[in-house]
Amino acid sequence: MSYGFLRAAAVSPCVTVADCEANAEAIIDAAEEACDHGAQLLVFPELCITGYTCGDLFEQRTLQESAVQTLKRIAQETMHLPALLALGLPFAHKGALYNTAALVFQGKVLALIPKTFIPTYSEFYERRQFAPAFSGIEQVFIDEDNAAVPFGQGILLRDSKNPLFVLGVELCEDVWTAVPPSNHLALSGATVIANLSASNEIIGKDSYRRLLIASQSAKTCAAYVYANAGNGESTTDMVFSGHNIIAENGTILSESALFSTGATYADIDLERLDQERKRTTTFADSAQKERNDKNGLTTLTLSIPLGFDRHPCDKTGGILRTIAMHPFVPENTRERTERSRAVIELQAQGLAKRLRHTHAKTAVIGLSGGLDSTLALLVTERAFALAGIPLSGVQAVTMPCFGTTGRTLTNARRLAEETGATLLEIPIAAAVRQHFADIGQDEAVHDVTYENCQARERTQVLMDIANKNGGLVIGTGDLSEQALGWATYNGDHMSMYGVNASIPKTLVRYLVEWFSQEAESKGKTALAAVLKDILDTPVSPELLPPEGENIAQQTENIVGPYELHDFFLYYVLRFGFTPKKIFYLAQRAFITQPKLAGEDERYSKADIKKWLVSFYRRFFAQQFKRSCMPDGAKVGTVNLSPRGDWRMPSDASANLWLAEAERL
Repeated sequence: MSYGFLRAAAVSPCVTVADCEANAEAIIDAAEEACDHGAQLLVFPELCITGYTCGDLFEQRTLQESAVQTLKRIAQETMHLPALLALGLPFAHKGALYNTAALVFQGKVLALIPKTFIPTYSEFYERRQFAPAFSGIEQVFIDEDNAAVPFGQGILLRDSKNPLFVLGVELCEDVWTAVPPSNHLALSGATVIANLSASNEIIGKDSYRRLLIASQSAKTCAAYVYANAGNGESTTDMVFSGHNIIAENGTILSESALFSTGATYADIDLERLDQERKRTTTFADSAQKERNDKNGLTTLTLSIPLGFDRHPCDKTGGILRTIAMHPFVPENTRERTERSRAVIELQAQGLAKRLRHTHAKTAVIGLSGGLDSTLALLVTERAFALAGIPLSGVQAVTMPCFGTTGRTLTNARRLAEETGATLLEIPIAAAVRQHFADIGQDEAVHDVTYENCQARERTQVLMDIANKNGGLVIGTGDLSEQALGWATYNGDHMSMYGVNASIPKTLVRYLVEWFSQEAESKGKTALAAVLKDILDTPVSPELLPPEGENIAQQTENIVGPYELHDFFLYYVLRFGFTPKKIFYLAQRAFITQPKLAGEDERYSKADIKKWLVSFYRRFFAQQFKRSCMPDGAKVGTVNLSPRGDWRMPSDASANLWLAEAERL
């Protein structure tokens, strides 16, 4: 199975200026090596058959004819390779010379695509030798033995076996212009853009180039394979570094070091791009507008059985891209710190606006001594500071009952004290027992009613305190709990504003850790210490009696590991992937990659399947809780608010998804 992946290579061979035969050897050798690594699309630099720095030698007919003959030789000698090659050469047509990209597959030249924008400024003087691309597409003959080949700037190449792969081509300067041809190519269907380039190196240009390629891939919602000229080009006036870049929808998948020779590889997720285009409805609107305005390129789509429906596995049987175990959390420490700061600011700003609007001077938070309520309290205090409200208005309410342990109760008390919140301690066991008596519940029966009565009693206390003090009840539940329905309906499910509404459980931990580090940096060692202990406490609703001093009810033993559920949630909501693909990605993230890093695998395939099935079952069954969830600001790309990202009928059947997951 390909799972929508395509392996691309941006290749910088060592060229010999004006020696087409020597360059053919280098290109063929590089193509063989790239195919040994499983590459299916090979993009070479601009004018690689001759070298980019030939100057006025391009006007020599000897060089022009040698370039065409060499192209045919490369096509023949790579006939056995299961890869599409994009090669650069000068090509003469109707009295003009064009800087051209040739698409070659299994012995045939499929198309010739001329460069659109010819630079004639600073160190560039290409207009001296080359003409800009003409409008339209013509048929040309490379020689008498070959069939006609389409020649023009608007040619798209589609894999008839894998319709997700549609290739468009531009050359070097094209992408540096205000309206690159790749804009039109993408709107006409191209999911992958190949750029054959010869971009010289000057101080700082690599950073700008990296930004440009990433931005263009994001703008076109496409993959962008940028192959740059390097070793062997003449240094008479310029130096070339072979800086190759492969980007996907704004993310750099891989790039080469400056002044390196060889191939840069990446596995492009074509399905991800396709899903992103469908989700971003303005992309389709832009494509429709271009068709209506008829101001884009005249395009020709060639449909060829390239066979890119199967993905070549590397030696580990996986893919050449890292699949993050925690997609909501940056792996880099600096990026994670910056993300935490930004998320907390968004949470606090959203709540501060609600406080100002309602003129509330009090915020009521059920403080359990667990991670979620800790984060809610810390964010609320930040919001109070932004709104200019005295922190004494933050009322932390701890409500010990049957399952409360000494550890969490002590941490709740210490946290309120160290943050300056007003602490109310209201034991609820007597009230819950009265309710048991009212409804005929046997206290010895520890069923869902036993648990939910406690959760609803706590919510009633919080709501009534808020009413009494003209305040807001701040919800503590997080995104992961919403996805799994791990909340008591009209209990902790309900609040007046949910500050953690779009924070997944895997991120909550890092946000609390950020507060701990900030407290330590400011000399608040006692606060830092209690936050560290909260971080070390098992996640639990504490609704069942403890076993001695130990928590009896650990959430992840019941619903499954949150890191797996957050992984599933990300790919279900963000990209709409199938259970089969999510299962594959999860194996890569949690089984294969840890082995490569010398770590023990985190889960077995059976574990992943078990919790994936559980995720789909719970996700569909619990939609009714999300359909009436409280307000809470969106802070990331995934959200479950019915007023935001996710609108799903509460009565939708999970059968399609469960059937596929069960077959894994």
